[in-house]
Amino acid sequence: MRTRFAIVLLCCMQAFAQAPMKLWSGTKTKAKAVTLTPYLANNDSPSTAVIVCPGGSYSWLDMKTEGTKVARWLQANGISAFVLKYRVQGIVPYITHSRLIFKGHQYPDAINDLQRALSYVYEHAEEYGVNPNRIGVMGFSAGGHLALSSVINNQHTIGNSDSPAFVAAIYPVVSMSHPCTHKRSRRALLGEHRKYDKAMRDSLSIEKHVTKGCPPVFLVNCKDDPVVKYRNSELLDSAMTAQGIKHRYIQYRTGGHGFGASETRGTTECRAWKNEFLTWIKSLAT
Repeated sequence: MRTRFAIVLLCCMQAFAQAPMKLWSGTKTKAKAVTLTPYLANNDSPSTAVIVCPGGSYSWLDMKTEGTKVARWLQANGISAFVLKYRVQGIVPYITHSRLIFKGHQYPDAINDLQRALSYVYEHAEEYGVNPNRIGVMGFSAGGHLALSSVINNQHTIGNSDSPAFVAAIYPVVSMSHPCTHKRSRRALLGEHRKYDKAMRDSLSIEKHVTKGCPPVFLVNCKDDPVVKYRNSELLDSAMTAQGIKHRYIQYRTGGHGFGASETRGTTECRAWKNEFLTWIKSLAT
């Protein structure tokens, strides 16, 4: 009877945890739209956890292919996922350039949102059945830049300085200063005025700030990516290699951009990244 009750209780807790939580509720930060949605794995022991950061050029968010689908895939493979809906520029400011007058959302809003999410998951690890030593971040495109920023360039974040145990960056934006920069992401992140600030560009160029304290990184991109130039990931791979950072870099010939956890987007070749990641994450535990 007790066992049956425990199972029912666990299912209820998981169902409750699926509801999006407003991360900044009860604080002075006005960001009601920022949410964190848990997808908890049903494991006998504390789970590895991943905070998922969808991409969208820091202008919008692909909450389906790079959010929900990713979370459900992780959950099905015994990894608890938390999808972060963070602050981005927005469609109207993107089209109208309204941030020339109004500040809107720009750096460090998104990184503060991710840091808040990390702190929240660490603080509630026991409640969610999560191993606090195995909480990582996975990001796609601009979300990959955000995920990487959480470990190498978070000196301006609000609150706790909890850092992820690992990072997965899938076809990420990396540099804000190199010729291969994804200009739409740079403009959205820095704002209409600061996008011209060299010091700011350099400070947010991931490849320039890799230190020996960086956690393990899983890195994937495609040579034929038409959106974020493949050179971004090569710059990061070189920087991590120079610092002796434990990482796995896979560059596929085909696949393009934006395939996330889709079973139809991209190519058969690039969709293999999911199995490669599962193998890699298991290797970190040995």
